[in-house]
Amino acid sequence: MEIRRAATVAELIEAQHLYDGPARAEWAERFLAAPGHLMLIAHVDGVPAGMVSGVEMLHPDKGTEMCLYELSVDERYRRRGIGRALTEALAAVARERGCYDMWVGVDTDNDPALATYRSAGALDDGEFAMLTWEFGDEVKRSE
Repeated sequence: MEIRRAATVAELIEAQHLYDGPARAEWAERFLAAPGHLMLIAHVDGVPAGMVSGVEMLHPDKGTEMCLYELSVDERYRRRGIGRALTEALAAVARERGCYDMWVGVDTDNDPALATYRSAGALDDGEFAMLTWEFGDEVKRSE
């Protein structure tokens, strides 16, 4: 397995089977151009087998932290330590960038995700609620 940072639109699109839906080239371009956004892709025999995306978040009184935005491992490659390796690789990047911590929101009943994050050294901060404002498909289509 080799983990490397995605640097091109082609790399992001090649890994789209790991996302919730198909990638769009214009969004991939914006992702790569956005400061603090990154995606690490794990390759097995040259094939994208997993990915983790992160977003740096900066606040005037806290400094910079890394949000583990999404982690995905292709079903064919699960239970081989790829998720843990990707999480640890993102944590290493966060440390290199001077982030004071890294966090992820995860459903409390998502046992595989919880096990992966804990095995990579995450501590449990307890339950929390996530509230979302949805702006509809029209906003997504207009971007």
